[in-house]
Amino acid sequence: MKHYDCVIIGTGPAGQKGAIQAAKLGKRVAIIEKNQVLGGAQINTGTIPSKALREAALHLTGANRRGLFGQSYQVKKNIAIADLVSFSQRVIRHEWNVIRSQFDRNGVELLWGKARFIGPHEIAIETPDGEEQISADCFLLGVGTRPARPANVPFNGQSILTSDEVLHLDHLPKTMIVVGGGVIGTEYACIMATLGVQVTLIEGRDKVLGFLDQEIADAFQYFMRQSGITLRLGEKVEQIEEVEVQNGSVHRLVEAQLESGKRLRAETLLYAVGRQGVCHELGLENVGLECDDRERLQVNSKYQTDVEYVYAAGDVIGFPALASTSMEQGRRAICHAFGCTDVENYNTSLFPYGIYAVPEISMVGKTEEQLTVEGIPYESGVAHYREIARGQLLGDELGMLKMLIHQDTHKLLGIHVIGTGATELIHIGQAVMALDGDAEYFINNVFNFPTLAECYKVAAYHGLNKLNHVVSLAMV
Repeated sequence: MKHYDCVIIGTGPAGQKGAIQAAKLGKRVAIIEKNQVLGGAQINTGTIPSKALREAALHLTGANRRGLFGQSYQVKKNIAIADLVSFSQRVIRHEWNVIRSQFDRNGVELLWGKARFIGPHEIAIETPDGEEQISADCFLLGVGTRPARPANVPFNGQSILTSDEVLHLDHLPKTMIVVGGGVIGTEYACIMATLGVQVTLIEGRDKVLGFLDQEIADAFQYFMRQSGITLRLGEKVEQIEEVEVQNGSVHRLVEAQLESGKRLRAETLLYAVGRQGVCHELGLENVGLECDDRERLQVNSKYQTDVEYVYAAGDVIGFPALASTSMEQGRRAICHAFGCTDVENYNTSLFPYGIYAVPEISMVGKTEEQLTVEGIPYESGVAHYREIARGQLLGDELGMLKMLIHQDTHKLLGIHVIGTGATELIHIGQAVMALDGDAEYFINNVFNFPTLAECYKVAAYHGLNKLNHVVSLAMV
């Protein structure tokens, strides 16, 4: 039986970075993948495919240049699903090669098969050729999650599908119902609307992306409606079924019956409500572990489970379930496992959110609503893209950046961006917040011209001018 210093299950972002970190520390490490491809949901069904689909849709439709060249601007007419899939697959294949190259360069042993614990330190790997058994001193579980598939939803992978099957559609539908106003649901709703699909989005809460700053959420919902998306907010789906419709000829549609009595019909329905773990397949009882009812694992601040030599990271431990945080969790878990005590846990208040909808949204820090509840005095400074030369050059006159500034210390409390390049732009604010900077930094700093980064200076001036006005009035 082969023995390793560390065995990692899952080649998603947590597993990848954990394996590389273990190798950098000089450890003998193996990583196990049950699927036929590397990268987990990040590369194959989630992050990369959806973002590739978004970029292809924006480019082929010309939607990201209509503010500059006019609303009739279009790069290609009659876009086929094959146009979108070919671009996505090219990116995915490139990422497979990158991951495999990293494993090879760092001496990470890649084992293919389905892993399960058979003892406290032993794992069996089931392959088409039989079963192999290995052992290790410590383990990192980065097995991820899969889309939730409630038993009362008749999924068929064609007309009623999860996000895993979107790229397998054989044609671009004319109409689509999206159930779920979270990140996945809103991203796909925007992508499909950009492609000319008539989209209806159903969300049980009174707004989409409930964690967003209210002003940003309101702006985003306005953009969604302007793009032709019908929002059914505060509505819950009672039943989903396929129905036959006679309209000259007989054809099948998907019908969603809402608790309010409404009946919505479309060619396709994307169910994007929640994700489910896969821990029941791991034989956790043989190592003394249990998962919760959604097959997720509980960990401490060092990403240790209740068994001290078994770590878990990524979506399998729940919030925030982002590819970016999963990478760092996997790396830090391995650092702790092998005694790298100088690695501190990242500040959860400073990791950025990135929503790759149309338009992009990103945020770091507190929202106005959170600051109000916590009784923290603040002022907001806003910069609109239409004020920025770069915004004019990009044809984006609707984007905005909002900076939340402490009234007394002028420290940054939150940054919220909606518009072109939001997920890139956010990192400037994140860095200044991490270094305990204040709004005056942006006043005294020089930004390239023309850039969207100028938004920070404009927003800082706006917020500080309002604060100075308050001070001036108080002195009268």
